[in-house]
This record gives sequence, C-alpha cells and structure tokens, in this order.
Amino acid sequence: MKTPATAFTIGEKLAIVQALDALILADGTVHNGEINALTELMKTIDFDSNFMVQARSTPPKECVTILRAMSDKKKDNLALILKNMALSDGFEHQKETDLIESVLNVIGFSQLQK
Repeated sequence: MKTPATAFTIGEKLAIVQALDALILADGTVHNGEINALTELMKTIDFDSNFMVQARSTPPKECVTILRAMSDKKKDNLALILKNMALSDGFEHQKETDLIESVLNVIGFSQLQK
C-alpha cells in the first residue's frame, strides 16, 4: 500500500487508527490484504498494535474533533490512507465507500484530492 509520509501527532494517529479499524470491519470480514496494509501502515506512520486498543477506547467524538483540526494536507493524506485500505483486499465494498465518505464529510473534507 502506498501511503503518504506525513508526520501525524499521537492524537491524530489514534483518531486515524480508529477510522481504519472501523473501515476494516465495515464489510464484516477482516481480509489478509487489510492486515498486510495495516502492518505496513504501522511502519509508515509509526504506531504499534497497542494503538488499536487505545483507539478503540477513545471516544469517537474526540477522534472527530482531532481529525477536524488537522490541516487540509493531513486530511488529504487521511483520505488516501482510507482509500488505500479499502482497496487493500482487492475490492472496495460499498460499506467501505460509504464509511470513507461519512468520515470525510464529518471532518469537513468531502473530496479525495489527487
């Protein structure tokens, strides 16, 4: 998975990981491609498996606030990360597409930049 190299804060990483966790679970199946993509992303944006546990226990409203406060460049990178994760299993499920659009709309960034 090709992921932009952007320096995210710890809070931003937690919020991103929470969004990724929801995306991975959106179609009801955790695919090997998603696990591989997540493992690669862990190296790229520097987080570990403990972040999954922390992200799951972080209130969603807090994550939304954090993601809204990010710069447009970081939001663009988030959109790419989410899109890449959705495609990592070889197919973007409609539930994944809907979730990505919802996340981007909620944080005030409704378009995937090229």
